[in-house]
This record gives sequence, C-alpha cells and structure tokens, in this order.
Amino acid sequence: MSRVKRGPKRAQKRKKVLKRSSGFFGTKSNAYRMAKQAVDRAGKFATRDRRQKKRQFRSLWIVRINAAVHEHGLSYNRFVQGLKLAGCELDRKVLAQLAAGEDKQPFANLVDLARQALEKVDRAAPAKA
Repeated sequence: MSRVKRGPKRAQKRKKVLKRSSGFFGTKSNAYRMAKQAVDRAGKFATRDRRQKKRQFRSLWIVRINAAVHEHGLSYNRFVQGLKLAGCELDRKVLAQLAAGEDKQPFANLVDLARQALEKVDRAAPAKA
C-alpha cells in the first residue's frame, strides 16, 4: 500500500480549527493542539446550553406569568388550569409577553376567562361533606 502524505488537507483541517478558536485567550487561539481541545470543549458547552436555554426561558416565562396573575388574585397553577378548562391554547411564551406588555387589558381578560372556567367547574362538582 502506498504512503499518503496529507498535504493541503492537513492545512485545511488545522485552519478550520484555528478559525473556530479565534478570539480564545492565549495559546488556545493560535496553537493547534490547544485550540483543538478548546474548540471541542466549547462545542460540548454549546450543545448542552442549547438545551438549557429552552429550560431557562420556560422558567422565566412562568415567573413572569405568576407575578402578573398574582396581581389579579389568582395563583399560577389555578390560572393555567382555568385556561385549559376554557380551551385556551396559548403557550407560556405568548402569555408572558401579554403579561409583561404595556397594555394590561388582554391579560386581564384571560385571567377573567380562566376564573370563569374554574367557577363553572367548582359549581358543577358536588360539595364534599
């Protein structure tokens, strides 16, 4: 079997890694071996954090909705339960935007809708003795 000399392919491979590591501190931006390690590590964090970003935004939306709902005298879980009973399919992102928006009336209407749906169910359920 003949010997393979990588030639330009090796240079291209290294150039790609060094380009991705530009902006890293010290040796990690210009020494290939260190740059490769840093790029691999950064890639792991990027993959992990793409998932975590979704979790963190959902938590933020829930906190914002909870704060706005408490102003109307309702808890978050009762509000979400009321919306489900009312058949409202708005997601938490949209609810948080409405809660944090300048105009408070649309969100107040949603709270009233949820409250009405909850009252309907509470009236229909038999009283426990």
